[in-house]
Amino acid sequence: MAEAHQAVAFQFTVTPDGVDFQLSREALKHVYLSGINSWKKRFIRIKNGILRGVYPGSPTSWLVVVMATMGSSYCNVDISMGMICHIRKYIPEGCSNYLTLQTRTLISVGIFATGVWVTGIFLFRQTLKLLLSYHGWMFEMHGQTSRITKIWAICVRLLSNRRPMLYTFQTSLPKLPVPKVSATIKRYLESVRPLLDDEEYYRMEMLAKDFQERTAPRLQKYLVLKSWWATNYVSDWWEEYIYLRSRGPIMVNSNYYVMDFVLTPHTEVQAARLGNVVHAMIMYRRKLDREEIKPVMALGIVPMCSYQMERMFNTTRIPGKETDVLQHLVDSRHVAVYHKGRFYKVWLYQGTQLLKPRDLEMQFQRILDDTCPIQPGEEKLAALTAGGRVQWAEARQTYFNTGKNKASLEAIEKAAFFVTLDEESHSYDPEDEASLSLYGKALLHGNCYNRWFDKSFTLVAFKNGKLGLNTEHAWADAPIVGHLWEFVLATDAFHLDYNETGHCQGKPNHSLAPPQRLQWEIPEECQKVIESSYEVAKALADDVELYCFQFLPFGKGLIKKCRSSPDAFVQIALQLAHFRDKGNFCLTYEASMTRMFRDGRTETVRSCTAEATAFVRAMTDSGYMKPDLQDLFRKAAEKHQHLYRLAMTGAGIDRHLFCLYVVSKYLGLHSPFLAQVLSEPWRLSTSQTAQFQIRMFDPEKYPNHLAAGGGFGPVADDGYGVSYMIAGENTIFFHISSKFSSSETNTHLSCLLVFVLCLSLLHQGHPSPGLAPHIGHLRLLLDSERSGASAGL
Repeated sequence: MAEAHQAVAFQFTVTPDGVDFQLSREALKHVYLSGINSWKKRFIRIKNGILRGVYPGSPTSWLVVVMATMGSSYCNVDISMGMICHIRKYIPEGCSNYLTLQTRTLISVGIFATGVWVTGIFLFRQTLKLLLSYHGWMFEMHGQTSRITKIWAICVRLLSNRRPMLYTFQTSLPKLPVPKVSATIKRYLESVRPLLDDEEYYRMEMLAKDFQERTAPRLQKYLVLKSWWATNYVSDWWEEYIYLRSRGPIMVNSNYYVMDFVLTPHTEVQAARLGNVVHAMIMYRRKLDREEIKPVMALGIVPMCSYQMERMFNTTRIPGKETDVLQHLVDSRHVAVYHKGRFYKVWLYQGTQLLKPRDLEMQFQRILDDTCPIQPGEEKLAALTAGGRVQWAEARQTYFNTGKNKASLEAIEKAAFFVTLDEESHSYDPEDEASLSLYGKALLHGNCYNRWFDKSFTLVAFKNGKLGLNTEHAWADAPIVGHLWEFVLATDAFHLDYNETGHCQGKPNHSLAPPQRLQWEIPEECQKVIESSYEVAKALADDVELYCFQFLPFGKGLIKKCRSSPDAFVQIALQLAHFRDKGNFCLTYEASMTRMFRDGRTETVRSCTAEATAFVRAMTDSGYMKPDLQDLFRKAAEKHQHLYRLAMTGAGIDRHLFCLYVVSKYLGLHSPFLAQVLSEPWRLSTSQTAQFQIRMFDPEKYPNHLAAGGGFGPVADDGYGVSYMIAGENTIFFHISSKFSSSETNTHLSCLLVFVLCLSLLHQGHPSPGLAPHIGHLRLLLDSERSGASAGL
């Protein structure tokens, strides 16, 4: 493998005759071409900034306005109502013969026309922002669109009809509104009423009333002021205090994973699969840099905020003693790779040209074939990113601040992303119940030192060619990563392809320099710190119980026939499963997005509602008839959908209360109400995985091209983390996590409960003879599991 000094542009040695300089032509050429590439990118960014800044105008429209104004002036028609003559007065005649009356008139016409053009753009954008502030369309029943909404949709289409770039609509998006304190408190009390007895609820009511009358008005003023000044009053504090200031391990507790296509075959050549996918990722990054990716649009007309995509690549979380920071670079021309305890640097470009998939395959195969030994302390080095943040920050400052260690760490932290070549094989075998869960566990934490958990994402390539991602959470939410992953998997499956032997298409360029082995000098004291971080991470990983499964009896197609929202259906099934398992209800978190607002991220939907609990209790009471159950279910589903829409339109509960709490801490004020709210544990944390954000293939034509979604660890030590993906029309993937150390949880049992109750719910709303055998068989299996669990206890 190439050593570190091969990448240095010049070397020198001190001799008796003086200093002898040795220049490396190849390295200097690389530096030169890198500079050319950087200037090209700067030019593209400047050009895109201009085009984005004048949207929906364009240079062509400016020329049309100027020519039209000049034409009218030539025909002695003054459309400026005297403004051109007024402008001309302020243009000095000068000493030159060039500034004649006619020349000054032409300049005045150009200035006036440009002013009209700029004013038109400003008015268009303000009108679009006003239109995008309308959210009435979200609260209308399907098929019952009002006249106002129809007019609104036509206006939005007219104002955004030109082909937009990725960030075109950013300045036209409305700001996230600050809800009224009274409205937030009312919705909060409504959300906790099913969870509290009368005495507890009365106490919370009194705390809320005292807070609303005494403390809240002052805190609210600061929030309103921030909302005027900042682009989003939540997102920066959310990133800092929820993610970056957390001092515990981010592995399991914060990072999440994403799975590959699980129902379709692909090449089993590990390096070949990686070559195609890495090439596709850099193609995506190039489109991202050039803003050639279309913004995600709700209903095809309402733009979603795209700011989170800016830090997808070239981003690393840097540990600190009190808070971490996100380091984002404008560009990176290499990836960092880990294999069998060794780290490498792989260049992605030759000159200004992106390496072809076959060349990348060759580079990864060179790493797989390398037999050089592991350096002391190198194998488990990445465990530092899996352990406590303070310990990692201290070790980084002490042992990685100079010399080889600093250079090698920078090569990892400045990489476009991190790649792991695993020695294990994982995939989904429908005949093997545990296969999907083992696959998920491998992606969630691996062996605790073969993922660089601080990178924006780690691309994991298993020995059999199956892939996955482990993603750091601070820089963006799951739908952003999902957008990248959909592009990559579709490009790999439908555009790049493989030859008959499973290798990438084309012939490799054997003249490419081999990957660069990173060099380390890790002292014994640092090795002890690494081992300590590894023990912390391993204990955390071993405590995670993860159960993933594919729900096959039906998907969203059949649920919609029951006239229910698929998401509401699953959330109600989860409430029913939790109640059947525990005999009570718990505070439930469902993630919703607020990307219809500028710099928006997420909001919480509190899905354990009074309507949902009423339905769940009725399901356990044999005295209710089926029509009564159907009516209660409909009310619960409608309530859930309403709360989801409120969250998406900026009228949620938790982000507002969180920001009020942050302001109270800044001001040194103590609020018993906010302290109580922020200390309540989310024992059921749920999230739906987005899909089909990019239409690169027809899912009806290729129904098996489905990724299985992804998952995350439990938020509470005695709770569950539930991720699900309603995949296509006929299946649902579930990822349910908990901790072995908790006597309150049993992930396998909970999965069976969810499975049975999804079937039971559907059977209530859409009776089908084909579902009865499934329900009967699974209830027997559930009884067996319960008996086994009781015996174990």
